[in-house]
Parts: sequence; C-alpha cells; structure tokens
Amino acid sequence: MAESRRWEPGEIIVRREVLGLSPIEEAGSPPSFAGTSWFACPVHVVEDSEEQLVTFISPGAEFAFPDGDWPTPDGRHPWGGRSAWVGHGCLMVQRPGEHHAIWHLWEGPDRSLACWYVNLQTAFRRTALGYDTQDLELDIVVLPDGTWSFKDLEVLDDRVAEGRYSGELVEWVVALGNQLGARLDAGERWWDPTWASWTPDPAWADAPLPEGWATGG
Repeated sequence: MAESRRWEPGEIIVRREVLGLSPIEEAGSPPSFAGTSWFACPVHVVEDSEEQLVTFISPGAEFAFPDGDWPTPDGRHPWGGRSAWVGHGCLMVQRPGEHHAIWHLWEGPDRSLACWYVNLQTAFRRTALGYDTQDLELDIVVLPDGTWSFKDLEVLDDRVAEGRYSGELVEWVVALGNQLGARLDAGERWWDPTWASWTPDPAWADAPLPEGWATGG
C-alpha cells in the first residue's frame, strides 16, 4: 500500500513507467502486460506538497528495464539501450490529477534552458517507494521564446498497431494535446517559470535505484 506521508526534499524515490494505466475507461479486456513496469529510475524529491510534486532525474541516474516481451518492434523499452541519464538532468513538475508533467531540460556548459517539455503522461500514482505513471507518447516542446511544436504525433497510430494503446486512448491523447496547445497559443504558461533557473545540489548525481524498485515496494 502506498505511504500517505509526504516525501522530504533530497529523498530518493522511484519513478516507474507502468503499462496499461489509462486516464479513460476503455472497451475490451486489458492486454496481458497491463499493470507491469517496464522502466524505472531514481529521482530526487525537490518539493512534495498538496499543490505539486517536483522531482529531479540527476545526471547519471540509474535506469532499469525489467524483463518482458514488451509491445514494441524489438520487444524492449524505447530507452532500452541506455543505462543512465546523460546531461544536466531533468526537473519534472506535476500536479495531482493532471495527465501531463512539465519537464525542464538544460544544455551547454552554461546550463542554459533548452526547452520546457510538456510530457503527456497519466496522473502520477503514489507507491510505497515512489510513484507510477504511463507515458502517453505525445509531447509538446516549448522553446524559451515561447514557440512550440508537437513531438511524436505521427507515431500514435503505430502504438495502436503494436497493441500498446487503444484507438480510444489515442483520440483522447490527441484531444488533450490540442487543448494544451490552445492554452499555449493563448499565451498561458501554467507552470512557474522560475524553475528554469533552479539548480540541483551538486551531490545529486549517479543516483542508484533503491531496493524493491521492481515492485514499487
């Protein structure tokens, strides 16, 4: 059972991607892989409040990919060839009940903001060791100057063909992407822009996965 306590800043918890989590009621029986984790990584807690959960994938954070015959062309997670996060890390801001998170990505030796990445994903669910979500494939890349574009819109039909998503889910995801895009066109920035200048504790590097990560504790 998930713990009810708030996590403390600096605490390492586990972010898992779990297949089959869905924001909608879908017809038919769930696929055999539903409810199973196919990716996990440790994240540092930056803030855990009623309003938002902010976590950070540190440089060198360990990646893990449980065994399974996954619904992809090669049977592996798309990041299956990676062992750890490379780069400046990724700050993720997400609010309870929302089916997206705002990822902050930096680049270059001066660690300048590369983009905000509106990552469409199912609302996070707490576990004893961290939280679970399912990536919904479609993303929105927002540049520092405010211009934006969709990413991976063209592959959603492939996810249906692979059996990872239903047609109903894809329709819902596209509608959500269009809603968020309309908000961006209207000049909305519903996240705190000051996170772009946030810097992590230098000791937050090469984070290992806690024991029990495969089951969420």
